[in-house]
Amino acid sequence: MSSTVLKFGGSSFLKPDDYCRVALHIAKRRAQGANKIVTVVSAMSGTTSNLKAVMLDVNSRASQSALDAALATGEMLSACLMESAVSRLDIPVTSLCGYSLGIRTNSDFGRASIEEVDSAPILKALENKDIVIVTGGQAIDRFGRLTMLGRNSSDLTAVVMATALNCPSCEIYSDVCGVYTADPYIIPNARLIPELKHRVTAQMSRHGAKVLHHRSVEYAERHGISIICKSLQDDGETIGTRVGHVGEAYSVVVAPNAKLLCYSNVSDRDEARSNLDQVEVGAIPLTTQDGVACICLTSDADFAIEKLKEAGTIPTSVQSTTLVSEIGSGAPRHYLEHEFERAVDLARRIHETLFPDADTNLALPINKQRSSYSSLLVNSQPPAVA
Repeated sequence: MSSTVLKFGGSSFLKPDDYCRVALHIAKRRAQGANKIVTVVSAMSGTTSNLKAVMLDVNSRASQSALDAALATGEMLSACLMESAVSRLDIPVTSLCGYSLGIRTNSDFGRASIEEVDSAPILKALENKDIVIVTGGQAIDRFGRLTMLGRNSSDLTAVVMATALNCPSCEIYSDVCGVYTADPYIIPNARLIPELKHRVTAQMSRHGAKVLHHRSVEYAERHGISIICKSLQDDGETIGTRVGHVGEAYSVVVAPNAKLLCYSNVSDRDEARSNLDQVEVGAIPLTTQDGVACICLTSDADFAIEKLKEAGTIPTSVQSTTLVSEIGSGAPRHYLEHEFERAVDLARRIHETLFPDADTNLALPINKQRSSYSSLLVNSQPPAVA
């Protein structure tokens, strides 16, 4: 069965009408010959943070399993809205969530790891319908409990679906059309990279680049899946970066809100890093200017610290920082800045050195947009008292 896998991130859904806009695009792809389409959707932009805030308002020590079940409702609502938008076009459509998708994980709630994938559910759904909507970033453990694959993990679900269906590639739609030499929201003259190897893309992601999560890229490389980065605008789609077997590039990555885990010696630091490698956490080993052995985390910090506690490799201190990384042909160069503005200024100067002929007259892109409809499920703000 020939299928196409598309993934739409939360930035694709800033308002309910956006589901209709995406549905029209799916219908167009179907009319162009993609008869069977799997569409992976994220929660509407801002919904996951809103849900988490409400859960922690109710109980600041809520179990991670309860948090997973609650946060998953964001993608479930998104899938329902997407299914409804497609069905308005009289196209046979259904949806699958983590409970019925066939992805089995361990029980590391909050950031579970995939252990087994059964392709039968998605194949059965495609036999009966032309379009199958899939909730991104969720699965079940061996006890049938819902698990989340981590923040920004809908990309991973898309790659898993492409692998299960023997697709050569999957398409990822986000607010930017691809991977750039720097974050274009921070450095407006950043260059789009048309082709990039899996390895390089994963390295950029581990250092804080946000277009693709490193676990999705590494899974794609293991299974021979190309990732095609795209953006859907009112005037059509824009094809940006193809992540596959070719392509090298220099880049500058800024990771705000990074966590610096400090250790008393290099041996303890390296043991901790080894423990994190086993659970697929992107841990960057560093030594500060003061000679302190550290691990820098650009994501999954809470999960990582919990795993380090379980392993007995607890850091002596945890600090917040901004990591600036210069990535090229050799080992990455790292710079730590406590002030975000100083980090951005440093990143721009490094980028200008790497790309002196880049166009510096580009207009600044708009700030990342957040949906004003993210409280469709619950509102994290208490009502005003009359």
